Amino acid sequence: MDPIRIAIVGIGKIARDQHVPAILGNSAFSLAATVSPHDAGLDGVPHHASLDDLLAQGPAVDAIALCTPPQVRYDLATQALKKGIHLFLEKPPGATLAEVEALKAQADKVGVSLFAAWHSRFAAGVAPARAWLAERRIEKVSIVWREDVRVWHPGQAWIWQPGGLGVFDPGINALSIVTHILPRPFFLKDATLVLPENRAAPIAADLAFRDTAGAPIHMDLDWRQTGPQSWDIIVDTDAGTLKLSHGGAVLTLPSGTDHGEDVEYAGLYARFATLIRGGRSDVDTSPLRLVADAFLRGTRETTEAFHD
Repeated sequence: MDPIRIAIVGIGKIARDQHVPAILGNSAFSLAATVSPHDAGLDGVPHHASLDDLLAQGPAVDAIALCTPPQVRYDLATQALKKGIHLFLEKPPGATLAEVEALKAQADKVGVSLFAAWHSRFAAGVAPARAWLAERRIEKVSIVWREDVRVWHPGQAWIWQPGGLGVFDPGINALSIVTHILPRPFFLKDATLVLPENRAAPIAADLAFRDTAGAPIHMDLDWRQTGPQSWDIIVDTDAGTLKLSHGGAVLTLPSGTDHGEDVEYAGLYARFATLIRGGRSDVDTSPLRLVADAFLRGTRETTEAFHD
């Protein structure tokens, strides 16, 4: 088959660090173009300042990876869908649940693939963790996702604005894993969101969930971590404790620890190619729904102003 001609819209840090290498490393794709009004393109790859320019002037593309902030993604996605172009949505897939549902309906109508890409689900330890937990009784779950925002999100003003999710931008990665590996659904019981007095999105959050069998799930999110960073999920079961650390890359079971290879974005693009070839979509909004519930139900506390 001919390679799928794909363009990247939004050529910032995540696109350069993850999307470009994954596309170039997958023979199912050819990188046809990049789009950004602010950032320069890549050597040897056609570049446009806007999606309008790309669609009007070419080169022709079969698929687009949208790596923009979520607040502007709906209009760009709609443009692409009207042209019959397959879409890869970087996480979170949209600024609201309703936007994502509308995009799914549009994709279905025109017969193209829409992929809400939760990269952390493709971390090395996640699939074996899901398999191990399938036959276990879950007793309790602890999620600790603490990092230094100045290290991981420098100068990203959009992340503090409405729709940017704040600390839930990394935290939704944890929720994408937990919604995937736990054998039963879970729902929010209580939440406290901590907002700097000069920002519109939270810098920390404490959340209590419960699964449908009553098992408690506690989540601790914080962007003020210094020193070692924490991306850990601990699941206590009737057969012992499972731990996913390093964002899902390292799995520890009662039988031992497995350090897996980083294949997150390679796995995403392999999945996207399969969806396109099979004429299907994959749009799971469950992680975003839990974040929306936290904003809807959570108690807000104010802390001192945040300065980059």
